[in-house]
Amino acid sequence: MLRKKNKQKYRPPTVEEFLQYTPKRVDFEWSTNDNGLVEIKVPKFKGNFGKSFCRIIKKDNIFTANMDKIGYIVWKNCDGSNTVKNILRKIKKEFPEEENIDQRLFLFLQQMQSLNYINL
Repeated sequence: MLRKKNKQKYRPPTVEEFLQYTPKRVDFEWSTNDNGLVEIKVPKFKGNFGKSFCRIIKKDNIFTANMDKIGYIVWKNCDGSNTVKNILRKIKKEFPEEENIDQRLFLFLQQMQSLNYINL
């Protein structure tokens, strides 16, 4: 007898569902540079092999991810208390001339999640 596997297919969130998410930064060291933009210190390797390799070749295990002005606002507001809807509202207020800002924000947040910079 064949059994049907009870696998649920991935269903991307609706826009309304996505707007209710509360993104939270992963615990990376970050600072604001002289231009007022965010710089995130991201480890290149988490495992011992990669860390050891960096020590052997005398390279830092950290690289700096630099955010632009929109990324600055998003990063600062990904504190686990702001919804995507609130962040979008703040970006629209700060950059009213930007086109497709909602789509740009959604893609940016998804990219940040895939890089493990934030949790959605």
